[in-house]
Amino acid sequence: MKMTFRWYGDADPVRLDYIRQIPGLHGIVSAVYAVPVGEVWPLEQIQALKARITAHGLAFEVIESVPVHEDIKLGKPTRDRLIAHYAETLGNLAACGLKVVCYNFMPVFDWTRTTLDLRLPDGSTTLGFDQAAVDRIDPAAGIRLPGWDASYPPEALRALLAEYAGIDEETLWGNLEYFLKGVIPAAQAAGIRMAMHPDDPPRPIFGLPRIVKNREDLNRLLGIIDAPANGLTLCSGSLGADRGNDSVALVREFAGRGRIHFAHMRNVKVSANGDFFETGHRSQDGSLDMGAIMAAYHEANFEGYMRPDHGRMIWGETGKPGYGLYDRALGAVYLNGLWEGISTANRSQELFP
Repeated sequence: MKMTFRWYGDADPVRLDYIRQIPGLHGIVSAVYAVPVGEVWPLEQIQALKARITAHGLAFEVIESVPVHEDIKLGKPTRDRLIAHYAETLGNLAACGLKVVCYNFMPVFDWTRTTLDLRLPDGSTTLGFDQAAVDRIDPAAGIRLPGWDASYPPEALRALLAEYAGIDEETLWGNLEYFLKGVIPAAQAAGIRMAMHPDDPPRPIFGLPRIVKNREDLNRLLGIIDAPANGLTLCSGSLGADRGNDSVALVREFAGRGRIHFAHMRNVKVSANGDFFETGHRSQDGSLDMGAIMAAYHEANFEGYMRPDHGRMIWGETGKPGYGLYDRALGAVYLNGLWEGISTANRSQELFP
């Protein structure tokens, strides 16, 4: 297992020279943010980003994310040109030594939360999701939720939502299949492993279809092209927000098959009605057994990349909600500690059966 840490480039208030001080850290997960979605990432920009990271003694082998243009998800005639651009970007990434690309196929919105500063009893703040708050919103009147309300001008957002009115789950599956058949051969030829991130949360939002929500969906995704280049980013927090998903069983199955290329690890506290908020990484802080999840990765001899996912904002830190330094650093050390403990216990069993 290779522990990594997400960094948002030079605009990120979390500094690389601080990140490198986290014990047991292998490398950085980042992206080229200046290029518009759908355009080719220039080789020189990838090289410059890599040089910035490796100068701090950190590896740069995982991209999160190369966004998929909405025209591809909608199945528009422009998708062939956009898929060709995506494949060219994969070639440029491979030329710079990148090995894994995380991406998602969520329509319009990436992860969705109704609050970014939910205060917990210990005084920290965290990200939360309240379904009733979503249900009260009329998309036709404008959507105002933290994290993505400014992603599109109101008129553009309404127009985009109207386009998706004719897209159901099966249509979106068909458009995903078309995309994968265009990019997976290119990824395989370049030595890149694509790692699909599940929907977050794993449920429809505003009537938009969500198709990567559970074991059945993950199997269907991998079956489109049954090759190592078509793999998963298994996010414990995203899938764990549905109490019907068994995160331990998912890791055993898909890591056991060698199809998890990137692991996002975070804990969530999930209510009976499906509302949730993000907690510290420890098992006892949330609804997920993080120790059992890590044990499942260890049992599968997981050699891929892992990162602590969203963290709380603690100790007065300000910045991008969910992406401060302190709590994610604690998460990385906690996860590495679990891994070492499991390894030690296994060695002890071998020595003293």
